[in-house]
Amino acid sequence: MSIVVQKYGGSSVSSTEKIKNIAKTLIKRKKQGDDLVVVVSAMGDTTDDLITLAKGISNNPDKRELDVLLSTGEMMSCALLSMAIKELGYDSVSYTAYQVGIKTKGQYGKCLIDDIDSTKIVESIKEGKVVIVAGFQGINEKGDITTLGRGGSDTSAVALAVKLKGICEIYTDVDGIYSVDPRKYKNAKKLDFIDYEEMLELSSLGAQVMHSRSIELAQKYEIPIYVGLSNSDIKGTIIKGVNKMNLESKPITGLATSDDDIAVTLRDIDANINILSNLFESVGSKKINIDMISQTAPINGKVNVSFTIPRDEQKECMEIIKNFSKMQNISIDDDVTKFSVVGIGMKNTSGVAAKMFRVFSENDIEVKMITTSEIRITCAISQQDKTKAIEIAAKEFYL
Repeated sequence: MSIVVQKYGGSSVSSTEKIKNIAKTLIKRKKQGDDLVVVVSAMGDTTDDLITLAKGISNNPDKRELDVLLSTGEMMSCALLSMAIKELGYDSVSYTAYQVGIKTKGQYGKCLIDDIDSTKIVESIKEGKVVIVAGFQGINEKGDITTLGRGGSDTSAVALAVKLKGICEIYTDVDGIYSVDPRKYKNAKKLDFIDYEEMLELSSLGAQVMHSRSIELAQKYEIPIYVGLSNSDIKGTIIKGVNKMNLESKPITGLATSDDDIAVTLRDIDANINILSNLFESVGSKKINIDMISQTAPINGKVNVSFTIPRDEQKECMEIIKNFSKMQNISIDDDVTKFSVVGIGMKNTSGVAAKMFRVFSENDIEVKMITTSEIRITCAISQQDKTKAIEIAAKEFYL
């Protein structure tokens, strides 16, 4: 008998009918002898609806109170699923993050899980109950309700699997992880497995199947994650450590795009490393993620610096960077798509970047910025070129 931590996303619990079907699936699994801990997201678009309600009160709602409001979506799903299981004659109990001691730290809306007190969950499992836990939320050192950010229920599930020494299964509205988002490229191939590193890169670069922090946590504690379709027997994808024997089989595993960033350029700032250090440190202190960075060569002691930030954090970032440059020397490019190819095979394969930029050049796709790591190449292109870039890169790298 083993503990299985399952997570069901918002689309999987978007109606009472779907919740009832999940309850039937859980009972079937329970009959097979597994102990179940189930993490649920808010129903459908509930989180977006709650944000809209908050915006109806304030254009800049208090972040502590916003976390309290947003946490109610998961509580609702949690209670409904537990009711559905009980309606079918099996015992279940629902818990909020406060009740099971999911302790967090950090900023409201972006908190990190610090620890989990698993006592109540373990006691409920021993009593034969299916335990339902509200995902996406926690409690900080002040006793305030906090949230983990978009996709935080994935992280809740993996953290519980770590604490309970169980296995983790993520169920959503897709039947696994694909080399390219099938909605963007109809011939995308489904992967039987993918390495933690590759999935982490793809998640952080726009692939929306998994929350990147959940992958980091799973990799750290070597927790394999199964990703599959809710209430289906279709085989999904396993995220795990790579099979070293397959490193040279294929340089690129997946492709991701994101329209969620803008590019900020500061012109004619002093070529002083301390200024740049202070700038990026100030931006980072607000938990604003800077991804791509480029700098021109110094001319007369001045440089231009460009970097990308999340689109929805432009206002907060501008409040910081205006202290480092005159407003007339700051420009924003919001016509940006981050286009990335990822693969552990790149570690042992030369010429991948050259091939990608060759096909871009042949198809008149302008590359605005570039950044690379051992296993990924990311470039900023115009949004109008996104569909064409996906098509040609997917064909070139057999994705």
